[in-house]
This record gives sequence, structure tokens and C-alpha cells, in this order.
Amino acid sequence: MPLPGQYEPSTVPWVREEVEHIERTGTAWGDRPVVLLSTVGARTGLLRKTPLMRVTHRGVYAVVASAAGAERHPAWYANVLVHPEVGLRDGALDLTLVAREVTGAERSRWWSMACTVFPSYVEYQRRTRRRIPLLLLEPPQG
Repeated sequence: MPLPGQYEPSTVPWVREEVEHIERTGTAWGDRPVVLLSTVGARTGLLRKTPLMRVTHRGVYAVVASAAGAERHPAWYANVLVHPEVGLRDGALDLTLVAREVTGAERSRWWSMACTVFPSYVEYQRRTRRRIPLLLLEPPQG
């Protein structure tokens, strides 16, 4: 079930264009393993969509708030902290999931998987002093 709310496209041209491409074709540019994360804006309440690398294991997805190694977290991370119920499109699958940030050994395991899927995460972490957040997206309980 899609998240409710009015969709507001990104002001970042490549994000807006890739979202449009994924919604039109069901695939990312260059057939990269990408999912489409839908969040509710922390301040605006508007629906936002962000293409992210696909990291999944046993029905659980991980999303990495890397912002390509920028010094600030991406906007979608703040959205998820305020509104942890998210939408995720993975090919033909449209899921409603709940996000939670992971730490410690659990984060280490998932970080390793994420870096295997997308080795650039290693370089992104080197570029920044912040610890890049990693969140798991899981089915709602109950």
C-alpha cells in the first residue's frame, strides 16, 4: 500500500529524473540494483522519493544514508527518523515497511553486505567525519 500524501519531486535534477525513469520503466539507469524509497517529509509532510542502492537479505532491506560521503546526512534520513513508516519499490514489489537504525554488531554485518553490493560506500565513509547511518526496513509488526 503506497504511503499517503502529496508527492513533491526532488529539487535535485538527477534524483527527480531517476525517480521518473524508475516509475516509468521499473528499472534504474544502467540496470543498477536500485530501489525507490518513499518517505514523508519531516517538516513538510509531503511525500518524497529517493533512489537508493538495493541491499537486501532474507526479506529485510537496508538503506545507507551516505549522501556520497557529504558532511551532512541526506534529507530522507531526517524524514525517516520522524516518520519511520516508509514505502519501498523494488521492481514490481511495492512494500510498506518500518525503518529502524542499527548499531553495533548488527550494523557491522549489514555494513559489510552493503559494501559488497556497492563498494563505493567504503570511499564515502572515508570522505566524511560522520558515521554513515544504516537503517533496516522491515515489515510492520502485528
